Amino acid sequence: MKKTILPSFVNSVTGILFFLLMSIPGYSQQDPGLKDVFRDDFMIGAALNPKQVFGRDPLAHSFIIKHFNTITSEDHMKWERIHPKPNVYNFTVADSLVAFGKRNNMFIDGHVLVWHSQTPDWVYQDSLGNPLTREALLERMKEHIFTVVGRYKGKVDGWDVINEAIDDDGQMRKTKYYEIIGEDYVQKAFEFAHEADPDAELYYNDYNIEVPVKREGVIKLLKKLKEKGVRVDAVGLQGHYMLKFPTLADIDSSIRIYSDMGYKIVITELDVDVLPSIWEQAYADIAMTAEYTEKMNPYKNGLPDSVLIQLNTRYEDLFKTFVKYKDVIDRVTFWGLHDGYSWKNNWPIFGRTNYPLLFDTKYQPKPAYYSVIKTASR
Repeated sequence: MKKTILPSFVNSVTGILFFLLMSIPGYSQQDPGLKDVFRDDFMIGAALNPKQVFGRDPLAHSFIIKHFNTITSEDHMKWERIHPKPNVYNFTVADSLVAFGKRNNMFIDGHVLVWHSQTPDWVYQDSLGNPLTREALLERMKEHIFTVVGRYKGKVDGWDVINEAIDDDGQMRKTKYYEIIGEDYVQKAFEFAHEADPDAELYYNDYNIEVPVKREGVIKLLKKLKEKGVRVDAVGLQGHYMLKFPTLADIDSSIRIYSDMGYKIVITELDVDVLPSIWEQAYADIAMTAEYTEKMNPYKNGLPDSVLIQLNTRYEDLFKTFVKYKDVIDRVTFWGLHDGYSWKNNWPIFGRTNYPLLFDTKYQPKPAYYSVIKTASR
């Protein structure tokens, strides 16, 4: 008979919530790994940084192996890290992440090949600093994709080929790629990636593409690519959500719409921001920042019970929706291992304390973890 953990005290809403969650039959003293809980639904992943990859955090490796069967490099496959200067590549972190994933039979996601952010200015310029021609930028993009994808051919299982090509108004984002090459830079990137590794899965990845206006722009882009015979295997919903935004109805309908178009769904960068927002909706454009104020950092000493309950409810509702669509969702990846590693502590306002993930800064499961695992179709 499995033992049930009983907290030593339940003198708060948090304690009562924890007690109720842990009293559910089947919750054992040894908390199960997320990948095992959802083994009949989809893969569970996390984004990793060098401290975790190289084992400088002594708790990281065993935690990753226990909970996740797919991993993503948080930053070190992005252009500025892996290809910082002309003819200079730095594969140190990426090589180690791929080797770690292969040793542990994990699905490896490559993030990201073409993105307007975290790409050095030299990429768009010639040796004199003048803007490249269309042909020259296409050749530079092809060389980058062939080098990176080619190095990990047969090892990296899927690639975020294009990140955030659609703006929030549903139009093509006016990036340097768009301005110099034209709209078909997206098509070319997918064609180059497919040529470099025909067996790797290829993804279009973006944030807020559950919002109807932006979703229509993505649908329009995907239809054009399909008409041209361009291979796109899945749509990546980044999943940088807030407690109330986007609505569950928009998330649900978006998964259905994209899957009805013939695409698999991957939840690529999941977290739930619990802090006050300076905007009416969630964003993930790292160029958008704001100044620090105490008002915007209200939970420095811990999350109040009222917000903790909202976080539990939000995660439970999200995973109920994901499990509902388990036949089309391949994986759900969290953007970070625990709250202390989350980018949300420093974006869009540097220095805040956020609580967007399922585990606290000591790798301990938060009540939201138990809310999530009870949604699995076991």
